[in-house]
Amino acid sequence: MEPNMIGAYGPWAAGILGEGPARLSFRQARFAAGDLEAWRRQARQRLRDCLMQPETGGVPRAQVQHQLIYDGLHVEHLSWQLPYGPPTEAVFLKPADARGRLPAVLGLHDHGGRKYFGWRKIAQISDQLHPMMKEHHQRYYGGVSWANELAKRGFAVLVHDAFAFASRRVRVGDVPPVLRKNLKEVNPESEAEITAYHKFASEHEDEMAKSLFCAGTTWPGVFTAEDQRALDYLCARDDVDPARVGCAGLSGGGLRTCYLGGLDQRIRCACCVGMMTTWRDYLLNKCHTHTWMIYIPGLPPDLDYPEILGLRVPLPTMVLNDHEDQLFTPPEMHRADRMLADVYAKAGASDRYRCSFYPGPHKFDRPMQAEAFAWFERWLKA
Repeated sequence: MEPNMIGAYGPWAAGILGEGPARLSFRQARFAAGDLEAWRRQARQRLRDCLMQPETGGVPRAQVQHQLIYDGLHVEHLSWQLPYGPPTEAVFLKPADARGRLPAVLGLHDHGGRKYFGWRKIAQISDQLHPMMKEHHQRYYGGVSWANELAKRGFAVLVHDAFAFASRRVRVGDVPPVLRKNLKEVNPESEAEITAYHKFASEHEDEMAKSLFCAGTTWPGVFTAEDQRALDYLCARDDVDPARVGCAGLSGGGLRTCYLGGLDQRIRCACCVGMMTTWRDYLLNKCHTHTWMIYIPGLPPDLDYPEILGLRVPLPTMVLNDHEDQLFTPPEMHRADRMLADVYAKAGASDRYRCSFYPGPHKFDRPMQAEAFAWFERWLKA
């Protein structure tokens, strides 16, 4: 027996998943190629049932905090109030000289173990970057804010803070002393205090996940619902063409792309970066490197992880991986690619699925961005 996350119980647990296609996989022989829509309705409903999304209201009524021109882009700093929790902050970017309705992308920021930051991880509205974000951009994004780079190519881009990040984060003063461990947010932009907050937020994921289960929902259920409200707002804007909207993100943003892209048909083009493997990989090898945000109880026997993204077939879908990504095992990354390729081939849409592997560790650097941006230009600008 190979060492695994749960020792002697690993082979038994992996056996529950089995080797063949999951029960609601489009790769199952009982789903004919011509039954695509009937299969999708059934599989997507199962996903919704397992997500147990909470009520998050209708289209958010965004307030413009301020707007400006920065680096050739029209920038709006926004906020909106959901039925619960603190207001959500977001930024909207588009070319300063843009006219009419634009193709748009919902930019989904990463996790990165840094919950103090949200939209600032992939977008910027001034030259004044927090030092920790300068390092973040260099480490993961080739030194640029990729949402800005995409907007410069003629897209409208919206980036909002995800549930439990940045403006939506859990404040230390709002939890009982037993969880605070003497942590105080006195100078919230201090690197030392932010680092301490990140340790607190990492440890608090256990309490958050358990509490959400007790409330009758799931962490993925909450963030997918909130991402859909951001999508509502983006599609409702007068300067956005709701028929030409995509989404993309690295890591935690790739996770959100996988779930939102599979769940919501309004996402006409998707690019999942650095977040594609299988439930078996998480189960046996890599759950210790990942957040509670991933797990959807009850779903794995019905849909493998990549097949959630495959629910969008035949809509254009790109997956970008890194060969040396420490968060996954290469065999399972390639197995996930084969699953998605088979789904698209069965639907007669192989030209609308692309998977690329790049050298190096976990990242979404400039060469990868170039391929992703060209994918959006091909499918959303036509």
